[in-house]
Amino acid sequence: MPLVNFRDAAVLSDPEGLRIRPGVLYRSAQPFPAADEAVVAQLRGCDIRTVVDLRNVHETHPDDWAAARAAGIAVVEAPVDPATDGLTERLRTMATAADLGDYYVQLAVSAPQALAAAVEAAARPGAVLLHCAAGKDRTGLVTALLLDLLGVPAERIVADYARTADALPQIFAGLAARHRTALNDRSLTVPAPLLEAPAEAMAVFLDGVHAHHGGAAAFLPTCGVPAATLTTFRAKVTPVVAV
Repeated sequence: MPLVNFRDAAVLSDPEGLRIRPGVLYRSAQPFPAADEAVVAQLRGCDIRTVVDLRNVHETHPDDWAAARAAGIAVVEAPVDPATDGLTERLRTMATAADLGDYYVQLAVSAPQALAAAVEAAARPGAVLLHCAAGKDRTGLVTALLLDLLGVPAERIVADYARTADALPQIFAGLAARHRTALNDRSLTVPAPLLEAPAEAMAVFLDGVHAHHGGAAAFLPTCGVPAATLTTFRAKVTPVVAV
């Protein structure tokens, strides 16, 4: 089964091709139920040579990307783990889209090593695919940071994030089949904003990163991303302007 919620991040965020070339940065949900020949063909068709898996160890299975690895596609594990005390408490009190945006900021701050690994992978030759479980929250914030680094306007980044709403029914069906036992736990309560892709959440995230961390260009080095890696990423994805 081809990847769900799969798209080129440049399509909505920079349709004029001024800041990021198409065909270099993709995003999706996790493979359902696991990568197969169709997924490998999808990756190869887009020249995706590196997959960045942002899920934590409790969400993954060795078979998830086995077919891709066998096909010579690198899989980088960069877990952004929401299961920390502070983040868990934030989930308990989450009620609005703005709360979700604030949660994204806290989630990004809590995962410097994962962010550094994801950016390093994105700077490698060939296209890169970022994904988590739904391809919405962790994928959304990492994609947003990379686009912000390139100077993509916030409203364009927000539009790309919100597009995931169209794929949510298919995503939830895949997650339900994969995690049926956990979802039968009646004590499990998922905050309403997590079941949506509200534009306000991404807008609040970007505002928070700029207000408190100086934007992606200032924030990513504090996560351990070397200046040379940022330069390599920019050089790789920035369109060549004819003079």
